[in-house]
Amino acid sequence: MHLALFARPFPTLWQRGQAVIPKRQYRRPDRGQNETLRDRRMPESAKPRVAVIGLGSMGFGMATSLRRAGLEVTGCDVSADSVARFVADGGKGAGTPAEAAKTADIVVSVVVNAAQTETILFGADGVAETLGKGAVFISSATMDPDVARRLAKQLETSGRLYLDAPISGGAQRAAQGELTILASGSPAAFAKARPALDAMAAKLYELGDDAGQGAAFKMINQLLAGVHIAAASEAIAFAAKQGLDIRKVYEVITASAGNSWMFENRMPHVLEGDYTPRSAVEIFVKDLGIIQDMARSQKFPVPVAAAALQMFLMTAASGMGRDDDASVARMYARVTGTHLPGEPN
Repeated sequence: MHLALFARPFPTLWQRGQAVIPKRQYRRPDRGQNETLRDRRMPESAKPRVAVIGLGSMGFGMATSLRRAGLEVTGCDVSADSVARFVADGGKGAGTPAEAAKTADIVVSVVVNAAQTETILFGADGVAETLGKGAVFISSATMDPDVARRLAKQLETSGRLYLDAPISGGAQRAAQGELTILASGSPAAFAKARPALDAMAAKLYELGDDAGQGAAFKMINQLLAGVHIAAASEAIAFAAKQGLDIRKVYEVITASAGNSWMFENRMPHVLEGDYTPRSAVEIFVKDLGIIQDMARSQKFPVPVAAAALQMFLMTAASGMGRDDDASVARMYARVTGTHLPGEPN
């Protein structure tokens, strides 16, 4: 649905290069009360059928948001328990990507990396075996932009559409339908994917007509995110080494110029000694590694990102690869004999 009825200078809801107007701020011009986009359901005849491949913490939340919007959703995952949980919540289940995609108008792929995306698309029992002509595949994985372009070209030559749409926001926002999506692809791909994008995103950035642009934007975000987590972890562990009260350090820094979103978001995990993975160390090993490959191919120096990568690699090598990415602080503490909450003396 567009906001075409609003007079300029307001942008339309999906204007390229513009963020979506937050859903809770949307007001229908013909009514005097707020109405959220996610509460409005489509007529039965207009509902596209959606398959979500990957029902992990992000994918399950996204599938739930799609169902809340009134869409017919089929879930698929390598874990039968995850599929059973989704079915118990009212969704449909499938045993393979091919089965899930067979009747789908939109397939949303929520897996970890490019290799898994390619397998879901073109491997045995893959989406490409059954996805109908004119249907759209939405790829949410963080990957090298060149790989996104290659996968898009391979799928589009068979008459299907590809939307390069990496995501940001975490599991809670996924479940609330409030993700930020950084998307690029053909106008036809955007048009076909629109009902699903509407249900999953609080902010959608339309970044160009070619796959790969969304992936490139996401890699810039990941460069900054990884550097900020490494820096925040270094700072909090260094503060502990000085004998400072790190709860007071957190209070002071979050009110000072040295604060960052990652410091404010991740360092409470350190304060509580809780490294249950919201986002795992291995994710930044992967993403900062992709940045190194991209930079090397373009002969562009990224020494700060390279240093951050080494911090994540050391943390993973210490046995914490599947733990929360704030575990970089634990790595600093362990190699320097510094005590942090929840760690043995």
